[in-house]
Order: sequence, then C-alpha cells, then structure tokens
Amino acid sequence: MPEPAATILIVDDLEASRYLAGSWLRRNGYHVVEAATGGAGIEAVAEHRPDLVLLDVNLPDISGIEVCERIKADPATSAIPVIHMSATAIETDDRTHGLNRGADGYLIEPVAPAELVAVVESALRYHRARAVAELLAHRLTKLTEATLAINSATTFDGFLAAVAAGAAAIFAAPATALATTSQGSVRTASAAEDHRQSAGTEPAELDTLTTSLLQPHLRTAVSGGHELAWRPGRSSTIVLARAKPGADVVCVAVDDAVAATDQDRDVLIQLGQVSALAADALRTLSRERDLAVALQRSLLPRSLPSSRELPMAARYLPASRHTEIGGDFYEVTELDGRLLIAVGDVSGHSLDAALVMGEVRHALRAYAVEGHGLVAILDRLDAVVSRFHPEGLTTACLLLVDPATGSTEVACAGHIPPLLADAAGPRFLEIRGPLLGVGLPRPESTKIELPVGTLVLLITDGLIERSGRDLDAGMAALAGAVAHDANLEALCDELLDEFGRDAQDDIALLAFRREA
Repeated sequence: MPEPAATILIVDDLEASRYLAGSWLRRNGYHVVEAATGGAGIEAVAEHRPDLVLLDVNLPDISGIEVCERIKADPATSAIPVIHMSATAIETDDRTHGLNRGADGYLIEPVAPAELVAVVESALRYHRARAVAELLAHRLTKLTEATLAINSATTFDGFLAAVAAGAAAIFAAPATALATTSQGSVRTASAAEDHRQSAGTEPAELDTLTTSLLQPHLRTAVSGGHELAWRPGRSSTIVLARAKPGADVVCVAVDDAVAATDQDRDVLIQLGQVSALAADALRTLSRERDLAVALQRSLLPRSLPSSRELPMAARYLPASRHTEIGGDFYEVTELDGRLLIAVGDVSGHSLDAALVMGEVRHALRAYAVEGHGLVAILDRLDAVVSRFHPEGLTTACLLLVDPATGSTEVACAGHIPPLLADAAGPRFLEIRGPLLGVGLPRPESTKIELPVGTLVLLITDGLIERSGRDLDAGMAALAGAVAHDANLEALCDELLDEFGRDAQDDIALLAFRREA
C-alpha cells in the first residue's frame, strides 16, 4: 500500500508566507493545513495531528518558542517534528535558543523552495524511521508478553485466548486465533483491541474467514514444506503456521488496521510460529493425558456393585489437571454375600505410583478371593510391598461388610480410619495399624455393627491434608460436612468441591450406606 501524503501544518501570521510555503509543499505532494496565530496552531495540531509543523518564531499572540514547547510537552504530540522559521530571529543565539527549547530544525527566511522541501523531507524521514522503530520495539515487547502467556496456557481454550489477546495487543486491532485440537475439532477465540475476549459457536467475520482457511482443500496451501503462509487482504492480515510438516495448522488473523509491512509480517509470523509450537505441545500433552486417563481407569474398578441394601458412590480426583496417573485407589469385591470394600494410597502421583497401586489392588483382590481374613490380607500385602517396592509408602483401609446384617470387620494399615455417620452424628473409628511394607505385627481386625441408616465414608489423605494444616483439623472439618442421610452421589461431589479444589495430592473417596 502506498504511504498517504504527509500533512504539514504552517503556522505564520503573514498570509503571503503561508501561501508561498504551502504552494511549494503542495506541488511536492504534501497536504497542507494553515494557521495564522499560535493559539490556532495549537488547536490545529490537536485536530489534524500533522506529520510536521513549520512554525514562525514571531507570532502575534504566543511566541513560536512557547507553541513548540506546548507541542513537545504533550505526550500525544511530542514526537511531531517542529521546524522554526524566522526572518528576524536569525542570529546564532536565536537559532540555538529555538533548538534548545525543543525545535527539530531552524530555517532563515527567505528560504529557497528546494531547501524548504529538502529540510521537510529530511525531518519526515527521521520522524518516520523513529516511529517505525518505536512501534517495532513496542510490538516486540508485546510479542514477548504474548509468548509467555501462550506457553503458560494449560488448556486449548486458554491457549487460543492467549494467542488472540496477544495478537490484539501487538497490533492494537481485533484478532482471531483458530486451531484444531488433538481430537480434530476446530476451536476459535477472538479478542478486541481493548483485550476483551470472546468465544462461541456464532463466528464473527474473522472467525468465518479463518475457519475457511482450515478446510481440507485449503490445507494444501501450507503443505510440501511451506511452513508459513502470508496473506494480506482488504479485510484481514492472516498467518498460517504449523510446527512441522504434516502437523495441524494454527491460524492467526488481524483485521485491516494492520498494514502489511515487512515489520508487521515478521512479527505476525513470529507469533504464528510460537503459537504453532505451543499448539503442538498441547496436542501432545492432550494425547498423553488421554493415555493416562485410560491407564488410570483400567487400574480402578470399572463399576461399583449395585445393591439395594448397600448403595454406594465413589470418586477419584488426580493431583494435577494435566494427568490422571496416581497412586490412590478404591476397591469393592463381592465375596459370597459379603463385600470387601477398601481404599488405599501409594505415595506419589506418577506412573510408578500408579503401577504399584495396580499391583497392590490386584493382589488385594486375589488374597480376598482366596478366603483370607482382613489381617492376613494386609500381612500378605505387606510382604509384597516390602519385597518389590520397599521405597514407597503404602497405606490401606479394609472393610468386610455383610449388607444383610450390618456385621462388619475393619482393619487399617497406616490409613485414615473410616468415618461413620448416623443419627447420633459423625465420628471416625479409633482403628490403627502399621504401614504396608514395614514388616511390623498387626492388631486384630475390629468388629462393629452398622445399623440401618448408617453412612460410611472412606477417603485418602489428599482430600483433607494440606501444607500448614494439622491433619486432625482436616478430619474434624470433614466430619462436620457429612450427614448420615445425604445423597451419596451429591455428597461425593460436594466434598470434592469443598475440600478438593486446592489439593496437592490424589484423592479417592468411597461412600456407602446400609439401607433396610
């Protein structure tokens, strides 16, 4: 696009001087605005925002020196070049005084037309170069900020919002970012110049345009090794980028407020490259998370037994939003009319912890099916952990429940004991036992009766244990949040919402109630 004609403001009380200077400048393609007084000149600067001011030193109302100082004192106009002109203040001290007070040049009248035009063009070249450099520095600063936000995003929607907001901030114009997730769905986000963000199913003009660029028949435009595409147009400036050949495309579009200069092109392409790499990393993370979810679910019960006499609900919450691999587990096994109900915790929330958890849970089920009692099961698990995983801390709590009679046995291995809630209120059972893997003798199991209407809650410590807070205080708070007649599914959700929002460890919980 050709640059628009520069606007020159001539401030001179002599009409003849304004006419001559204006005529010379207009013949050279400049747009000229005139003012006869200093006050009118200041108003014209505010109204027209000229690219350069030719300013007579001796004006009838305000000195040209003071007019120049006012222009330079205003942050909105301080960068405008001001050239003094005078036929009387022509001594060295006069010129030095004017330049020291803010002028960018000084011409002595009468001035030759060629000299006037040459001085104006020289000042404008410097002004434009400075403006371009300042704008580029500003955009690079915003690009750095956008890069940090983009690479800090942990969700795909958050990533797209960061890209759109970054583009809008860099170019001070509405922007849209669009990309495909690891599942192949197209997602988009938009941001206005004031950084207001929006997203939805009703695409705006930029959304429609960028969506069309990701249609299969247009993806070939960036195939065959051409990693980036640049398309300036009447309504938008668009960059398409991908992290590597064959990868999905990220599209960033900015509206027509952005001129397709080389600097704009380079900055937008850099933003596209940053976005493409971040999107590829998020897609990889998403695929890894999907695998982690599948593995975690394969290590936990696929479903809970359906029993009218003993309805139950369970939840598992990972320690991190980025992965569902952890060492907490719950288990329910049917044993000839009775139910073995257990929760356990292998220290850590990693793949190793999940694998140890899987071994412990499957060994637990195997020993239970063989007919061993609770203490014998824990002794055998203790031997397994001690021999094969001595470096890990493993806890468990086991209950053997007869739904028909309410007769129950309980045994713990270093785990938080069950919480019982009935009409008399909630309370934790006073049951203790050593961790698994330490080889210490265990107390006998505890026999209790569960009257009809009694609710039992089993948890892992991730639900209530927090840095700087005593575990007993967390147990007391949990007990105060449990009512014996609560809906089991709702209770699990409410406990996770109240206690699990800032969890730093995995959480497993299982609730059941004996019904008539």
